[in-house]
This record gives sequence, structure tokens and C-alpha cells, in this order.
Amino acid sequence: PDLTEAVLLTAGLLEQLGQHDLATEAYAAVPPENPVFHVAEMGRAEAAWNAGRREAAVEILAGLARSNPTLLPVRAALADTLRRAERFAEARTAYDEALALVATPAPEHWALFYSRGICAERLGDFAGAEGDMRRALELNPDQPQVLNYLGYSWIDQGLHLQEGMKMLERATELRPDDGSITDSVGWAYYRLGQFEKAVEWLERATEQKGDDATITDHLGDA
Repeated sequence: PDLTEAVLLTAGLLEQLGQHDLATEAYAAVPPENPVFHVAEMGRAEAAWNAGRREAAVEILAGLARSNPTLLPVRAALADTLRRAERFAEARTAYDEALALVATPAPEHWALFYSRGICAERLGDFAGAEGDMRRALELNPDQPQVLNYLGYSWIDQGLHLQEGMKMLERATELRPDDGSITDSVGWAYYRLGQFEKAVEWLERATEQKGDDATITDHLGDA
């Protein structure tokens, strides 16, 4: 019972099998004094989320952040979970606290800026969102998620159309089979009034991700 590696492996396998409640119990078997307790708690929070207990997941991570205020992975996990719960104001603050632990941002920190930028955009602060997205691209210039999000946002608002289209084109080069990115290109052509090109790209997007209602709606508009 004190073989932590086996406990974590068991919990992970239970998660893969969709046995989220059993996975939660397995993660809870790791005691607080164990050096990897925070890893187990992060896993327990994810299992709780996947079981539909979203508030419980947030509470687990909030408690973990209070007891481990300087652990960046814990702070980032809390911020990510708040964002997934669409608690964007709280998530943005949590990302601020996570980034405060980063003395010199490195390429691997792009996701923190990108995710904080999403929160800013959802809160109506597009200037803040754009700043964070640009910072993420400085750290990781060819990150397709960031290229897609910023390029799509610009074109949807009628801003920086040429630069936005270049970003989307680069994102599709990096991930040609990603339906969400293909959809962004199609919708960009729609916003630019190039409807035949829009239909071409949006039909491709539905082939790649046919269960997405937004893509189907975009195709219908085009």
C-alpha cells in the first residue's frame, strides 16, 4: 500500500477505463506527507471533474494551492480548472498568481499567457487578450492554438485582416487535419466576403470534425 508509483498507475488506468469514482479513491490513498501528494491531488481533481463534480475539482485544487502556494503546476492546474468552469474572472486572477512565480518566462510558459488571454477575451478585455496572445507567440512563435485564436479573433472583429489570415494559414500548415483551425480559415474567408472559398474550407472542416455544431452553422451561413 505504500508503493506510490503503483497507486498512481492504478488511478491512471482507472481514469482511462472511465472509472472516475474509483480513480478518485485511488488518488486519495496517497497521504499528505508523501512527496508526490500534490501530483495525486491534481489527479484526484481531474477525476472529480471527469465524474461531473466540477465544484469538488475546484475545491481540491484551491485547497492544494493554499497549502502549496509556490508550486507552479498546482497554481496552473487551479487556473485551468477555473477557466474550464467558465469562471473567467477568478481564472484570470489565478493565472496572474501562477505567472508571478515565473521570474523569467521561457518557451514552455506560453500556455499560461495563452490561457490568461482567453479569460481576458471572454471578459471583454480584448486589449489584454491581444497582449497575452502576442506574448505567448513571442515565447512559442509557431504555436498553432495561439495563431488560430488570435488570427480568428482579429478577423471576426474586422481587425488586422491580412496579418490575421497569415496567422491562420500558418496554423493550418502546422495542423492541416485540425477541424477547429480549418473552420477558422473558412470563417475568415466568410467574414472577408469570399464565400466560395469559405464553403470549400468549411466543408473540409465538417469532414474533419463533423460533430461540431458551430462548424455546421458556419457552413450553413456560407
